[in-house]
Amino acid sequence: MTNEVYNQAFTNYQNRIAAIGSQEMVINMGPQHPSTHGVLRLELITDGEIVKDIIPHLGYLHRCFDKHAESVNYTKTIPFTDRLDYLASMNNSHAYVMGVERMLGLDSRIPKRVEYIRVLVCELNRIASHLIAIGTYGIDIGAFTPFMWCFRDREHIMNMLEWASGSRMLYNYIWIGGLFYDLPVGFEERCAEFVNYFKPKLVELDELLTQNQIFISRTANIGALPADVAINYGCSGPMLRASGIKWDLRRVDGYSVYPELEFDIPVGKGEMGQLGDCWDRYKVRVDEIKESVRIVEQCLERLQKDFQRTTDFDPRALVPKKVNIKAQDYYVRAENPKGELGFYFVAQDKTDIPKRVKSRGPSFNNLSVLPELGKGVLIADLIAILGSIDIVLGEVDR
Repeated sequence: MTNEVYNQAFTNYQNRIAAIGSQEMVINMGPQHPSTHGVLRLELITDGEIVKDIIPHLGYLHRCFDKHAESVNYTKTIPFTDRLDYLASMNNSHAYVMGVERMLGLDSRIPKRVEYIRVLVCELNRIASHLIAIGTYGIDIGAFTPFMWCFRDREHIMNMLEWASGSRMLYNYIWIGGLFYDLPVGFEERCAEFVNYFKPKLVELDELLTQNQIFISRTANIGALPADVAINYGCSGPMLRASGIKWDLRRVDGYSVYPELEFDIPVGKGEMGQLGDCWDRYKVRVDEIKESVRIVEQCLERLQKDFQRTTDFDPRALVPKKVNIKAQDYYVRAENPKGELGFYFVAQDKTDIPKRVKSRGPSFNNLSVLPELGKGVLIADLIAILGSIDIVLGEVDR
């Protein structure tokens, strides 16, 4: 942000605070409020229980990702990508690695077994991320049981990804040119057992919330996001699809082996209220979990039948000892659980350290629409709106 833009924004903020009416009050929600899902501070201007305006304050978790990426080589940046949306580390590293591989010209040489393993672990991570979103959303608006159920089932995924990578959340598993290691022996069978266990549990979770009248009353017709507003604010992922726009980069860009897999793109339909309301955003995530389960099943089938493990298979065969990229600018994007994650690279000659790596996190853009959605609602409904956005502050405060 330039000094002129910052000064103008600060002046607008001062003017808004100075214009507070006699019946209005300033309330701080966060940065230590459990419903803000991290160190987010929302400065609310209220008239009784009605929210008149919202002023978000960021920066409490600033971690200097961009500067870190400019200080180390391409390979050493992968652990830092894991810490952006730390609930979807596999998806983060997959996007970053794809960008570096394309700049190197390695993308067409990656073995199919490696690609299917990448998609498998990314979809497992997507399911785990959505379970967190649904579980914490339930507890935000007073439903405790879904929270416990979601964390119980997520634990199985965490155990499997820990078995594959050695870490529970920050995996550093997907490497430039390959993988840290092949899947452990028996992983495919254990993953298939989880899928068989999880399918009926997902039906129970769906029945517990989707048709629950109290849940519908708290989410339907609340925080409706029109499609044009979503596009103008740069929203993506479930936020955008809940507004009725069928946009998923796994289909649009067709990266990795996603074009070889069958899955649908769930969109909001306004079944319980307005199109793009909180209920639609919740339902899109539930339906996306079902589609991710389909993708996991297809990956397991291909890995067990078409691309089986062999004694001579080396997932690190193409991993470069030093990443030498010609000077160029390149942008790569991928569909994360929360939306479009992009990396803009500015590579420079004669060094394996990039001149610039700019991360485009979906949570930041999705959160930016909150002042638009929250005007004129009750404070309790603002909690429901913020929870339906599903943010991770590690991705907002980069």
